[in-house]
Amino acid sequence: MVKSVLNKDTLKSAHAQLLSEHSTTELKNELLALIDGRDSEPLKTKVQFYQNELTPYIAELNRRNPFPSAVDQVEQVLGVWTPIWSTIPFHDILPGRIREQSYQIFKANGYYANVARYEPGHQFSIVQKFSAFLAAYDLMVMQKFSVRNGQWCIQNVAIEQSLRRRDVALTIGAAEEWFTSILSSRLNPDSQTLQLQAPQLDKLDRSTVKKFEKTYLATPLFEHLYVDPELRIVKTQREQSQRPSYTIAVRR
Repeated sequence: MVKSVLNKDTLKSAHAQLLSEHSTTELKNELLALIDGRDSEPLKTKVQFYQNELTPYIAELNRRNPFPSAVDQVEQVLGVWTPIWSTIPFHDILPGRIREQSYQIFKANGYYANVARYEPGHQFSIVQKFSAFLAAYDLMVMQKFSVRNGQWCIQNVAIEQSLRRRDVALTIGAAEEWFTSILSSRLNPDSQTLQLQAPQLDKLDRSTVKKFEKTYLATPLFEHLYVDPELRIVKTQREQSQRPSYTIAVRR
């Protein structure tokens, strides 16, 4: 047993040494290749995959993070991103998320939104035939971000929902327009701030609403392990006692 552990540790050390010799571009490409097509796996499988396969890549990228300071990271994250792999349970709190229509939108005024399209049953051909007659559920979680004492500070401020036609995609332009419209209608014109609002989730069942409310009231911990103009690796925790979650996002 001891010999097995030593062999495993030796292999990990050798792998880490090998990765340290790769260029940053090579590391990023290898990481993206490893996670390709794996975001829909069960959460337990993804957590194990992170621990067993992704940890050395992310540790090496973290060591090379070109923007280690949270203050310098703000300018880098502005714009639109798509999370392509994540262990955050909240991302799939509803069934049928369309991963290609999931966005993180950061604005220079200190607000950002997680926007996603949900189409339950979309993977079945019989459902696809009737897509023109079925509704899609679009969800937006709005948050305020800032940097204080060298750390990212995140606060949930609103949740928006909308039922739309399933045959009309939620494009980047449509998601940005929705976010901008809500911000314009909610921002206090004097202070340019948006006050925390209780989520209005009348289109969801009570059990799901309770899950949203628990997450919504938390003040999540948020850290960029790596960020450059094209790739973000983010560590989050809903609260300090919770297991950390990891999200890999690419620029759109």
